[in-house]
Amino acid sequence: MKPTVVLVGRPNVGKSTLFNRLTRSRDAIVHDMPGLTRDRHYGRGRLGDKPFIVVDTGGFEPVAKDGILSEMARQAQEAIAEADVVVFVVDGRAGLAPQDKRIAKLLRERGAPVWLAVNKTEGMQEDIAVAEFHELGLGAPHAISAAHGEGVRQLIEDALAPFPLEKEDTEAEPEHPRVAIVGRPNVGKSTLVNRVLGEERMIAFDQPGTTRDAIEVEAEWQGKRYTIIDTAGIRRKGKVWESVEKFSVVKTLQAVERANVVVLVVDAAQDISEQDAHIGGYILDAGRALVVAVNKVDAIDAEKRDDTQRDLERKLAFLDFAEFVPISALKGTGLKALFKAVDGSFAAAMAKLSTPKLTRALQAAIEKQAPPLAGKMRPKLRYAHQGGSNPPVVVIHGTSVAAIKDAYRRYLENTFVKVFKLKGTPLRVELRQGANPYEGKKRSLLTPRQEAKKRRQKRYQKKTFG
Repeated sequence: MKPTVVLVGRPNVGKSTLFNRLTRSRDAIVHDMPGLTRDRHYGRGRLGDKPFIVVDTGGFEPVAKDGILSEMARQAQEAIAEADVVVFVVDGRAGLAPQDKRIAKLLRERGAPVWLAVNKTEGMQEDIAVAEFHELGLGAPHAISAAHGEGVRQLIEDALAPFPLEKEDTEAEPEHPRVAIVGRPNVGKSTLVNRVLGEERMIAFDQPGTTRDAIEVEAEWQGKRYTIIDTAGIRRKGKVWESVEKFSVVKTLQAVERANVVVLVVDAAQDISEQDAHIGGYILDAGRALVVAVNKVDAIDAEKRDDTQRDLERKLAFLDFAEFVPISALKGTGLKALFKAVDGSFAAAMAKLSTPKLTRALQAAIEKQAPPLAGKMRPKLRYAHQGGSNPPVVVIHGTSVAAIKDAYRRYLENTFVKVFKLKGTPLRVELRQGANPYEGKKRSLLTPRQEAKKRRQKRYQKKTFG
């Protein structure tokens, strides 16, 4: 079993920078604004042949009693409880702070193995940089620089030394959907994730913008595995003021790109807004399978439910390929139907379409409605094959395909979706011009006998037809 390394410390000491260094990624947002990381953030690290799990936590304030700081403290305490090793990160340039002492006291009470990392010590004399941190009583401090990598390898080697080397399971993991939960702020995305996980894994707070990073968690629902990605709410550009929030939007869009299925959460208790449609447009442009979760249906009456249905049909009509599922993330109703739709969308996005069946479907579509004339010529579509998955791509070969209009392309897309029953995923059609076998070839010279035959044919044609 891989050891779990949990990073704790007060805000803005470099925990997320160290997380990115250990996971060799940029999964955690790094910014000079304190309190950016709020939820637990899991990643995979490796030291030589020894893999481990690393957990980033929010800035830790043990004495916080209420509000978002108390939720962040609870997340950090839960991470400590599941840790095999705790790396306590402090700021070597700011020096020892009273909050560091409170955190050290709590860690000593918990009894977890703790390694003290004095960060931001690049360019400083090591003995002087770590001297005052001996006062915390957590053993010899390690001077490191998470930004430059100095001392990080030695720290992790020492922390993981008690754990035996275990070979990773080299068998390929069974395919399971990566599901991104997206939507406007405060529509219930984190509440939905917590309900699926069966624990308060994400901070769900009655304040828009609580989630700022894209957080991945492994989940199991009725015996099936899923990777759930909780994302930051996407607001209209005019309302995104903080640069941190701009990074969060980027992280959300990146999560959409990496997902197999996207669950767009909309709030039935509010009007379906243009921003919901904009987010749907992002998902459609990315070509991702989609399920629309209409949340908070338990909080509205029948009249409001009818109004919401009309709004969905009018404002999200371009997402008609997706399944719309009414749910209540708070009460857990509708989740069975939601995951059934997710499974169906995933299967459609990853479907294998055989070339003979695609070509037969293409010929049937042409017989029903031929491509419009392009001048005196009519485009000829000869055969089709699959060119990719997630989303499914159908490549059609033919002649004069550049003359085919978007309306006929959509007709072909709808035909393939209907024939192969691909509910829940967009489908893309690519048209490719067939190669001319004579293009670029020089005209060969005729032999004297061929020249004489050609002259006789011309004389006969002139005599016969004038």
